[in-house]
Amino acid sequence: MHGRVLIIATSDCSGGAGIQADLKTVTALNGYGMTALAALTSQNTEKLYRIVDLPGDFIREQIEACATDIGVDAVKIGMLHLPENMTVVANALRDFTPNVPVVVDPVMFAKTGAKLMADEALRMLKVELMPLTTILTPNVPEAEALAGMSIRSLEDMKTCAAMLRTMGPEAVLLKGGHLPGEQVMDVLATDDDMITLVKPWVDTKHTHGTGCTLSSAIATGLAQGLSLTRSVQRAADYVHHAIRTAPGLGKGHGPLNHAWTVQADAAKAA
Repeated sequence: MHGRVLIIATSDCSGGAGIQADLKTVTALNGYGMTALAALTSQNTEKLYRIVDLPGDFIREQIEACATDIGVDAVKIGMLHLPENMTVVANALRDFTPNVPVVVDPVMFAKTGAKLMADEALRMLKVELMPLTTILTPNVPEAEALAGMSIRSLEDMKTCAAMLRTMGPEAVLLKGGHLPGEQVMDVLATDDDMITLVKPWVDTKHTHGTGCTLSSAIATGLAQGLSLTRSVQRAADYVHHAIRTAPGLGKGHGPLNHAWTVQADAAKAA
């Protein structure tokens, strides 16, 4: 069960987030991953050193190269640092991947607390990309920044998710991992329903790249023809187990175990 996923995002040289996490995720879920790099970072589990943005025409060229040859069944958009690149990507999607599901992870902050999106880029995200979005996947701080409201409870999450849907996305998955509690509650808001997804809390600091991983897993499901709800459910299960079995690498917020599905299948076959 393949599915061609075009990932438009940024490189994380330490391998836990960004393009590297995206490709691992797509491969672990038996999809085919392609990339259009928007920026490079030097970072690790403790610190973001630097962001180097790539030219907009080069980002567009990568999207065109993938779409016009191999083809695209779903698009995942991760970190876009510059406002002008929001416009470049939006125009490229209209030109080369019309009618293809688009998953947008509005990456604004690194696990280390570093800011990853310029202020004007936030405005352009709302104007350019959110109207093209099939599903938006913000965490609580990102949702608060987009909606301009405070989130302290599950009811706040539901209110915010509904508000974000009015900005263009067909669906919103608001992730509740930043809220305290023994369970992690995510809210999926669609045209038809408001679903609460519940997972047990995993007590770990190894959560670097969680948002990248989840959004890429959702995109893979959509590329493989799964329904939106089923794509989200499978992605949430994958991320939960990838966190639960994290390898414990790095001195700070370490990466997930992106290979856990491969390892699980090997164990069953043994």
